[in-house]
Formats: sequence, structure tokens, C-alpha cells
Amino acid sequence: MKQGKLWLEIDKWNTEFLYQSSLPAGVGSNDIGLDRGQLGATRIVRFERSGPKILLVQENLDFRAITNDASERRAVHDSFAESVLWGFTVAAEENSSVLVDATDFFLRDAHGVTNALRRAKQGSFRLEGSRSAVYLVNTKNFPLNTEVEATLTFVGDEPGRVGSAGDARSAVNHRARASFVRAIAAAGLRAACLRSARQFFLEFRILIMRRR
Repeated sequence: MKQGKLWLEIDKWNTEFLYQSSLPAGVGSNDIGLDRGQLGATRIVRFERSGPKILLVQENLDFRAITNDASERRAVHDSFAESVLWGFTVAAEENSSVLVDATDFFLRDAHGVTNALRRAKQGSFRLEGSRSAVYLVNTKNFPLNTEVEATLTFVGDEPGRVGSAGDARSAVNHRARASFVRAIAAAGLRAACLRSARQFFLEFRILIMRRR
């Protein structure tokens, strides 16, 4: 990060995982609807490689074939377009792992803040790259998930009341988070929660019976 860049190592190809955007810090005005802790879109995505390009592809799960027939599933899959959310360029590689510069991906308005400000009639804002950076304090890597947080600054010529919540009338600051979570981890978490709930009720029931 000495050069202000965030590098992402990719070694899992065509493997589904969850991509979740959120706002760990809001803009300071509840009326606008950009509150602290707000979740953005939840997407099921995968990395695909085509030569020197790495594509982050979002599956189209609005249309699915509920069948065991592989041909039917392929027909539905090919009939409805997927979305390419971002394209990376390979900077280095070793065996099946590649390294890409993911700075621009994480320092973007993935949560749709500019659109939300426009809908709330707060003026026309744009992302100011010179005042945006990765927030390293809350950027961490774990075995089953990666969390990247960024401080983003939006500037506008005719801001509304939201400008007063920032450091200047023409600037709005907030922090955005991008979470990459292995799909198996999400399923395992749900199973663990169910097991914990069953164990809690079992222990609670035993405790009540003993008290009787």
C-alpha cells in the first residue's frame, strides 16, 4: 500500500462466492437513506480468466431451471445474460494464482451513493478520487472471507442539506465496505446457527425440567 494500490490474489476460478456491499459509516442524515450499517446488493459471483483479463461475473439467478437435466439447465443459463461487474488485468502470476490491481474496483461507488443523493434532491455529486483511499484499519483477510473498506469522498456544485454533514458544504464523506465470502462459508454459518439454536433450546428445556 506504499503506492496507494490494493493488490488482490486470485486462485479460485469459476467458483461461486458472495459479494456484499455495505456502509459501515453513513453520511450523517437519516432522511437520505444512507445510514450506517446499511447493506447493499448481495451478489453471487465468480472469477473467469480470458488471457490477460480477469472478469468478475455475476450470475443471473432470476431465471433458473429447477431440474436435474443438465441440457435444460444449460438452455436456461444461455438464454438470460449474466453481468460482468469488473475487469482486471493480470500483473503477475505463479502456477494457478494471479495478482491484479483491484484499487479502482474498491474505490468506486458500488453502493450507488450518487444516485441516492440525486433521488433525495441533494444535488449532483461525483466521486472524487484524489480524496478517496482504502481504509486499512478495517481491511482484513480471513480464511473464508475478505473485507475491504474504503473512505470515499463525493463532491458537488450545488449540494443540499447533506453537505453540512461533511467537512465542507460541497463534500460528502462516507466509508464503504466490500465483502467477499466463500459460498460454503455462508451455508456453513447457517448450519452452525441452526445447531446453536437447537442446542440452546435443548439446554433450556433440560434446565426447566431440572427446576421442576
